[in-house]
Amino acid sequence: MNMKIQAGVVGATGYAGAELCRILTGHPSAELAAVSSVSFEGKRLSEIYPSYYQMCEPVCGKQEEVVEKSDVIFAALPHGLSQELAAECDAKGKVFIDLGADFRLESEEEYKEWYGNSFLDAALHEKAVYGLPELFRDQIRGKKLIANPGCYTTAVPMALYPALEAGLIEKDGIIADCKSGVTGAGRKMTQNTHYPELNEAFTAYKVAAHRHTPEMEQTLSKAAGAPVKLTFVPHLLPVNRGILATCYARLKDGVTMEELLRVYHARYDGEYFVRLLPQGRVADIKNVWYSNFCDVSLHMDPRTNTFVAISAIDNMVKGAAGQAVQNMNLAFGLDETEGLRLFPPAF
Repeated sequence: MNMKIQAGVVGATGYAGAELCRILTGHPSAELAAVSSVSFEGKRLSEIYPSYYQMCEPVCGKQEEVVEKSDVIFAALPHGLSQELAAECDAKGKVFIDLGADFRLESEEEYKEWYGNSFLDAALHEKAVYGLPELFRDQIRGKKLIANPGCYTTAVPMALYPALEAGLIEKDGIIADCKSGVTGAGRKMTQNTHYPELNEAFTAYKVAAHRHTPEMEQTLSKAAGAPVKLTFVPHLLPVNRGILATCYARLKDGVTMEELLRVYHARYDGEYFVRLLPQGRVADIKNVWYSNFCDVSLHMDPRTNTFVAISAIDNMVKGAAGQAVQNMNLAFGLDETEGLRLFPPAF
């Protein structure tokens, strides 16, 4: 009898879906049961990603096959496409982990405002839990509907949560200045990700208007115990992978670096995937590539009483597929680190 968790990926040929397949192939307690792709139905995954040849070769089938054959279904789909699939999985008692945005926001009004969609089933949304394990682990364990946060919405809260939770920074005037690798834009070609446009360029986009803003504010408000608003400015880096979040906040009067370090250590010591860097080190995307780690460095500008918290993650792993597998591990009662213990390469 096969005791491994049967895992299925809907949307397996997008970047996040393909990364899920790569990680799940090496998972000791799970195996790929089925994958689907609308664009590449009938093709092997290695035909789309040649590096997977003889290593990860599932044939892309239909979505219904994935649901039927799997204990856990990962949906690597654009927003607006997961709600009906989640309802089907819920009715069948399957674990559903959504890498899209359909279940991340608690407020339907905010979902309408930022994504232009409504909740199809409010009761189903009530069942959903927000899958950022280092902050909400107890709510995730054993659950069957998990909203998996994305890249910015992981990196920014991980940088700021302990300081807000401890009341060491002001809730007003927070700035999240973030940089992303181009895989964050997905596999579909757009003008700004076309090589001649992207190469040797560095630009901001969706300035103070990115739809991840309310999701970050939702998480940070939980930390503060009161509403938090932030200014979020994302930038596109001419690199494949990585998120660097440089976050600025005003310190409360009298707060010292020693106090900040104490609360960050209290929150993150013992967290396998969070590396709080020694003073003098600065978080760098190169040091987290291909891993599920989040590196955090803390800095202070005493002249302006400004706190600077910097986090670095791989947007395809901790910011997508790796975190989804971390959530699967929690949902099935496995060691949280299973299948995710590889550390970043040196170069």
